[in-house]
Amino acid sequence: MTAAASGPVFSLREIPFSHRGSWFGFSPVVAEKTYAEDVHLVSHQTGMHAILRLVPTAGTAGTAVTATPHQLTWSRDDGRIDLAYESTDTVRLRGAGLGLSLLAADPVLTPFSGPYFYQDPVDGSHVFTVYQTGRRYRISVLSGRAEAVGAQALGTAERGVILAADEPWEIAVEEYETARAPYAGGVAFEQVVKAARAEFDAFTAAVAPWRGDRTPAAELAAYVLWSATVRPAGFVTRPAVLMSKHWMDKVWSWDHCFNAMALADGLPDLAWDQFRLVFDHQDAAGALPDSITHSEVLYNFVKPPIHGWTLRRLGPLGDADRAETYRLLERWTRFWLDARRAPGRELPHYQHGNDSGWDNATTFDPERVVETADLAAFLVLQMRELSSLATELGRPEEAGHWSQAAERMRDALLAELWDGTRFVARGAHSGRTWSSSSLLDLMPIVLGEELPEPVRNALAAGIEAHLTAFGPATESPASPHYLDDGYWRGPIWAPSTVLIEDGLRRAGFVELADEISARFRRLCEKSGFAENFDARTGEGLRDRAYTWTAAAYLILAADHERRL
Repeated sequence: MTAAASGPVFSLREIPFSHRGSWFGFSPVVAEKTYAEDVHLVSHQTGMHAILRLVPTAGTAGTAVTATPHQLTWSRDDGRIDLAYESTDTVRLRGAGLGLSLLAADPVLTPFSGPYFYQDPVDGSHVFTVYQTGRRYRISVLSGRAEAVGAQALGTAERGVILAADEPWEIAVEEYETARAPYAGGVAFEQVVKAARAEFDAFTAAVAPWRGDRTPAAELAAYVLWSATVRPAGFVTRPAVLMSKHWMDKVWSWDHCFNAMALADGLPDLAWDQFRLVFDHQDAAGALPDSITHSEVLYNFVKPPIHGWTLRRLGPLGDADRAETYRLLERWTRFWLDARRAPGRELPHYQHGNDSGWDNATTFDPERVVETADLAAFLVLQMRELSSLATELGRPEEAGHWSQAAERMRDALLAELWDGTRFVARGAHSGRTWSSSSLLDLMPIVLGEELPEPVRNALAAGIEAHLTAFGPATESPASPHYLDDGYWRGPIWAPSTVLIEDGLRRAGFVELADEISARFRRLCEKSGFAENFDARTGEGLRDRAYTWTAAAYLILAADHERRL
């Protein structure tokens, strides 16, 4: 990634080109770890689906593709094509010296899959009706010469629109449901680009007003969040920042917390939407879903209760919001106390590593249904927050109840899972305990000043042992279970880094917290905003446009700038 006067320049293999509010983007990434030769229009309604291939008529060889936040360009010595968003569901393209083929990405049409292509007799536009998304994609030719191929064809016929290279051309491409008025246009392409840039610049100014030479990745981090935001649709009840507009195109019930924190100072309403979205799907037991997409809400797992910790960073609430937040947070907390504690036990349990967010961490190798120290620590913080909210609401009895419950759980955590040198995990069925080399066992540092000094010291020393040149590895590099690309068995992740940095700072280990912040920020500046990173080399792994990583950079950079 590089910075330019017109904004950061990025690779489409790393970050898709999209626009705040849109459900589609442009990328060669067409499925998980699947990279096409050509740029595709990829929709995230009803899943991730490659809809159209965009192929310059001169081919991809020798054609450079350049992306900035407001414009996508194909260029050669003999011509260029530009693309920009006019609105959340409409893009404009123009070409001079280069033609363009917009072809169905799926070459097969059956009664149950694939694109049906036809010319609309009402306005002469060319329309793909796509089974996978249940949407239409309309191509309106504004100028130039176009040829349709495969209209109304069945089977494996090539389908699409070909724009000739021998004269300048311009088109609009729209995503919609059943019908809409013919494309009216009227706005010059230059104005479309100018408006897109102005919208992104306003977003960046709001979320990173402190950016400068010391924070070279801030603008691109803002773009990752801005471009991954979708408008409400389907089960997505609010404007939502997806975790990515690559294949990790969901909202998970702890990822959203970090995006909310990154947005809180500059865009509090959007931040609040991120926090509240998962609570819109809270079930009768008080549990939050594992994940939410356009067309699916999953409850097969939950995610850790970091929501009380998060609320401390989201700023003051109005009276109505405070009362509603208290109600929702209380229900989420009681789920853990009522449904996730074995009879006679003070400490709650995860039913699987996925519940913790650390899916395959070595903490869960001996058993899956496990009482862990991180879970208890998060709930202590959450009950402290409930006590504070109850006090603000003028409910002293409830405030006292939650304060006492927090103290009981903290005392049980120290009495039952601290072995004198480290925290252990305990099987909910067997009652046996064990330790691991996972960073997860050190997460109770989030309790900060609530921990006794010897416990704080031991946790800080353990965290320091996990520290590589790029940040805290999720599995000790000295462990026989460490894997460079082992998901939660080695790589560096944004959420664990932010939680640990905050806990260390509140526990009094400011220099170590500063060092972890600096190393992670340098990592993002070097390797972008990947889902996770190789702890030894710093290489970005898995999905390379992950919003909670971008959010973590913005959170840590903003905090650092405020401390200067």
